[in-house]
Amino acid sequence: MGQNVIEDVFAKDVFNDSVMRERLPKPIYKKLKKIMAEGQDLDMEVANAVAHAMKEWALERGATHYTHWFQPMTGITAEKHDSFIQPAGEGGVMLEFSGKELVKGEPDASSFPNGGIRDTCEARGYTAWDCTSPAFLKEDAAGVILCIPTAFCSYTGEALDKKTPLLRSMEAISAQAVRVLKALGNETVKEVSCSVGPEQEYFLVDREKYLQREDLIFTGRTLFGAMPPKGQEMDDHYFGTLKEKIAAYMKELNEELWKLGILAKTQHNEVAPAQHELAPIYATANIATDHNQLVMEVMKKVAKRHDMECLLHEKPFAGVNGSGKHDNWSLVTDDGQNLLEPGKTPHENMQFLLFLAAVIRAVDENAGLLRLSASNPGNDHRLGANEAPPAIISIYLGEQLQDVVDQLIATGEATSSKTGEKLHTGVSTLPDFMKDATDRNRTSPFAFTGNKFEFRMVASSLSIAGPNTILNTIVADVLSDFADQLEKAENAKDAAHDLIKKTLTDHQRVIFNGNGYSDGWVKEAEKRGLPNMKTMVDAVPEIVSEKTVEMFERLGVMNRVELEARAEIDYETYAKAINIEAKTMVEMAGKKFIPAIIAYVTDLAASINEIKAACEGVNVEVQTDLLKEASDLLAQAQKAQNALKRSIAEGAKKTDVAEQAKFFKDVVKADMDALRTPIDALEPIVGKEYWPVPCYADLLFEV
Repeated sequence: MGQNVIEDVFAKDVFNDSVMRERLPKPIYKKLKKIMAEGQDLDMEVANAVAHAMKEWALERGATHYTHWFQPMTGITAEKHDSFIQPAGEGGVMLEFSGKELVKGEPDASSFPNGGIRDTCEARGYTAWDCTSPAFLKEDAAGVILCIPTAFCSYTGEALDKKTPLLRSMEAISAQAVRVLKALGNETVKEVSCSVGPEQEYFLVDREKYLQREDLIFTGRTLFGAMPPKGQEMDDHYFGTLKEKIAAYMKELNEELWKLGILAKTQHNEVAPAQHELAPIYATANIATDHNQLVMEVMKKVAKRHDMECLLHEKPFAGVNGSGKHDNWSLVTDDGQNLLEPGKTPHENMQFLLFLAAVIRAVDENAGLLRLSASNPGNDHRLGANEAPPAIISIYLGEQLQDVVDQLIATGEATSSKTGEKLHTGVSTLPDFMKDATDRNRTSPFAFTGNKFEFRMVASSLSIAGPNTILNTIVADVLSDFADQLEKAENAKDAAHDLIKKTLTDHQRVIFNGNGYSDGWVKEAEKRGLPNMKTMVDAVPEIVSEKTVEMFERLGVMNRVELEARAEIDYETYAKAINIEAKTMVEMAGKKFIPAIIAYVTDLAASINEIKAACEGVNVEVQTDLLKEASDLLAQAQKAQNALKRSIAEGAKKTDVAEQAKFFKDVVKADMDALRTPIDALEPIVGKEYWPVPCYADLLFEV
């Protein structure tokens, strides 16, 4: 696919700005752009004109239906399809799509997770057109569908989705950042947007083998499985040459994403066998979130076309690295300034240092909230497990900025900035070039990487709406305080200087440039008073603390009811996920593994008797030892299965969602481990012809 072909394909399925400019009357186009830029009310004249143009464009492309595409708190997307058909006279039909239908939809609001906001009998909810995210076309077995990105709220006005709080948080941080910039003398800035680039990791496995494993089907991860002789220890998969089948998949994936206007940029093999990564170019947080939801959906759809299954679970396989999603976040003004760009002399860049200090304080004061924002049940298998950032939140700045911070803390003045040196390769035919001023640190959960922060601990299957909503809100909170102080100051620049020094001094404990995987860091973090929330359940209370509620309500991002609902949903989600895993383990053990092991030991015992009968006095010590070992492990498995059944039943009786989630975390998960251990130990013993499911070697190396 050459340049011209890519240009012809790119965004061809998107009702974007260029399409609107071409198809809308000029006065309508200008009104719509003003509404999008300034957040004014949408009048029906504009809505009707846009709806008509959108319908005509979609019909030309073969669409028969439209849908309000929204993101409920399931973490995935939802859609209800309606055709353009309207009755006409004499039994005919006409194709219509009104501004009212564009602007508002009405899905059921009681059947999605709502955390108690809606009772079963209170079904009315609304979807509202998000005009800042372009409509697009999806084509599948259902035909061509016009998808209109929307927010989703209850009849009583509470947000029931991921998008609405994100949009509110974007407005909040923009308003507070603009206040700070104006206090510093920038009178032209009107808006500050959040720029986000989420890197997406994933696994690809053979679909036929996937369908033989109920654990992968029901939970997305292997609940049983012994490591093969080789895993990732040779480091030969990372950035390795793509296999033909994988390359063909990536080629089609790129083409499908480009059609949707998604700037898929980078693709490569990741560290673990069968693991890969895709990274896009940056977009505003709202569009980046919509795009990432589409990326995950298209990844899975395209994989099936290539007889593979895409696994987005954070830990599909024990013993090899799991998958994450690095959320790269920065702030950009409407006149093109990146507020996190340090420049060549960051020690002289007061604006940068002030926003840097704001982020550092926000992270330090809200570490538990950030930990929760990156969490789901699957991510607990990764965080702190020497393959992903630790569960302890810290910030990596690198040598250059650390030096500037140290100067400011020590003397109140920074007079120099370290610069990159020339890299000498030692080979005359290779070019020498300037190194960056600082290294990178892959063990840091929140790392500064040149002109942005990389939030590295986000779960791979998680919507990035949550992490970015939290990040925007906590930084907006600090910027609000900064703006209050700067606006009252006689000399704003002197006040900003004092703010930077005080903030860095007060919150330097969260800065850590060393190895986040080391045991020493855990001890050091404890000395510094940094929280170490090892599980998602431990972090849930952070979202309903009085501090959090006050902050979110003051900034207009979420109210107490919405926050409490999300806490309840988090607890429910965790308990349900572990419950499904536990029940799947019981079923697989009872219907697959235990019968297979019984068949093996029965045949082994029979063979021992046959050998003894055929030749008296023959040595059958090896077979006897195997029989004893397998029988002992079988007994352990049966005992553990029964214990797990009991704990599942006990957990189901608990009515308090927090208590139930903690029970599944502390008791059920331990019983799950107890069942897995003997069965995994049996896998290398039992003959392959007896083993009822594909092993890790089959899944990781046979694609």
